[in-house]
Amino acid sequence: MTINSKKINHKDFYEKEGGAILMTDDGRKKILVAWQERKKEVVMHPFLKEKIEIGLIPFAQAQLLARFIRGDAKEYPPFLCK
Repeated sequence: MTINSKKINHKDFYEKEGGAILMTDDGRKKILVAWQERKKEVVMHPFLKEKIEIGLIPFAQAQLLARFIRGDAKEYPPFLCK
């Protein structure tokens, strides 16, 4: 996501006494902004056959699981990332 796309780098980290490595506030902001952008991306849900934002996948999967638990669906279709 962010590291592979080189949005953050070694300058977004610093070392504390004792050797602990921490992320800077700016680095954390970059990560959160990238995650918020990623959640807005749209993918085709393989079971629902509908376009859905990535951030809504957990909600959709919870709804599918609830249907299965109630007995409204014969199986629970997992969402597998590629």
